[in-house]
Amino acid sequence: MSKPVIGFIGLGLMGGNMVENLQKRGFEVIVMDLNKDAVAAVLARGNATEASSPKELAEKSDIIELCVTTSEVVEKLVYGENGILEGIKEDSVLIDFGTSIPASSQKIGADLARKGVGMIDAPLGRTPAHAKDGLLNIMAGGDKATFDKYEPVLKEQGENVFYLGPLGAGHTTKLINNFMGMTTVCAMSQAFAAAKLAGVDRGQLYEIMSSGPSNSPFMKFCKNYAVDGVSDLGFSINNANKDLRYFNQMVSDLGSRSLIAEGTSTNLSAAVEAGMGSGNVPEIFDYFVDLKK
Repeated sequence: MSKPVIGFIGLGLMGGNMVENLQKRGFEVIVMDLNKDAVAAVLARGNATEASSPKELAEKSDIIELCVTTSEVVEKLVYGENGILEGIKEDSVLIDFGTSIPASSQKIGADLARKGVGMIDAPLGRTPAHAKDGLLNIMAGGDKATFDKYEPVLKEQGENVFYLGPLGAGHTTKLINNFMGMTTVCAMSQAFAAAKLAGVDRGQLYEIMSSGPSNSPFMKFCKNYAVDGVSDLGFSINNANKDLRYFNQMVSDLGSRSLIAEGTSTNLSAAVEAGMGSGNVPEIFDYFVDLKK
């Protein structure tokens, strides 16, 4: 049987490598991105075309995949003029690989279902290098029959594909994961900042903390920057700030509140306002060192 045609919107570092992997595996792709150099790179590899609108892309695709920055962008692509909803075909599927607000995905999924279209929320773990080789971690949520139908394609893109439950479960799990991770990085970075302000040897502090139950890969990333000046956790303060904002929105939608997440979000937002948003998250150490009363 011929492979499905995949329409892909979002050719950033992760999305561009995902498309390259699909092309290496023999899929025909139809792509869109504001970065025309990224589009040109896809077209140069062959078996690929560029769509002029999300509607056109949807009309020509069996599977539509999104790897974009925010829920707001996803909703614009779906609901905007010449959007995906206008062109999507019955019995096709929309897969959102970004990190989105679960309630937004559930709303989109309900509107797609009325047109006989499925949806899977499938946020990602691991790095762009893994994306190029089809070795991502994929956290998928959606109708089980829809997931089962498209799982073989997801397994072309991910080494580990987890089915987590109904639509929104993937984004919920990813936001919880990132809340834990980014809160940990902020706390550890402030610990190293406090040591610097107090004149305590940060290398010795790391040796002490890492010899106990607080040790983790995140602690090593924080130490690498705060002690050695090496910024090697490839996740920006801007992205962390967005994910904590989404986590707080999700918790609010659930009728609750997270004071811990609000604290992390406050620090990340302040670091962004201080012009540090493009830096990797452990670089918030510098913000904590310079923070005044």
